Amino acid sequence: MSRSHITRVIAATSAVLASGALLAACGGSSDSASGEGEGLLAHIESGNVTLGTKFDQPGLGLREGDGSMSGLDVDVATYVVNQIAKDKGWAEPKIEWKETPSAQRETLIENGQVDMIAATYSINASRAEKVNFGGPYLVTHQALLVSEDNAEIKGLDGLDGKILCSVTGSTPAQKVKEALPSVQLQEFDTYSSCVEALSQGTIDAMTTDATILNGYAAQNEGKFKVVELEKDGKPFTDEYYGIGLAKDDQEATDAINAALEEMHSSGEFDKLVSANLGEGDAIEPGTPGDLSFVE
Repeated sequence: MSRSHITRVIAATSAVLASGALLAACGGSSDSASGEGEGLLAHIESGNVTLGTKFDQPGLGLREGDGSMSGLDVDVATYVVNQIAKDKGWAEPKIEWKETPSAQRETLIENGQVDMIAATYSINASRAEKVNFGGPYLVTHQALLVSEDNAEIKGLDGLDGKILCSVTGSTPAQKVKEALPSVQLQEFDTYSSCVEALSQGTIDAMTTDATILNGYAAQNEGKFKVVELEKDGKPFTDEYYGIGLAKDDQEATDAINAALEEMHSSGEFDKLVSANLGEGDAIEPGTPGDLSFVE
């Protein structure tokens, strides 16, 4: 083979490779359509999504002994991604669950380690600066968990000078501290650690949303009781649970809200609440897309 022929072959091969690289670069904008891009919708279309939830909250987000997941947040998140797939004409995706402690939720979303999070995720202004929220899908109120035989703590005033536990990164304990500076705060990474401390008597009470506390009380029947927190005859706080996802992903946020609206209007939400938390006044349906409460 002549040197000139070899040169022509090399030149042609280089042109083909360069053309392929250019096509790949230009094709980035269509990755989402092919299911190979980044973000919630692209991953649902591709057939694999990673969803964040709690692993230690009975009735909400719990990893069972056999590795399966149960709870209201688990069911809501599953419903949402499957409904989005249905609306888009895609197959239901395979779901991988990732544990999302309260203090790590925004970081996990920002780093792309999860596509969305449903994990007793209260919507507030500081969090909304970092992530988008679909929902709210429910409203609950702050309460206390105390030992069944505790007759002293009946509300906010009963916490004067007591040791109160909650999780790092959660807002309820700080709200009590602001209202009652004499409270001694004890923070752990997980709610289950607070429950263990309450069992051992090293803390006096645990505080978070009533939904979470009702789950622990049901799991430890006869051992704990839930005490409502009120101020001026009204619930101490209103907590609006949302689904967190990547900041400024409005298309996916709209798709989540549409799925949540369908969940409420179809009656499926009421069924999921009853199946996971039983009957009670701990929660109310939210209004997806209405974030007017965020200050």
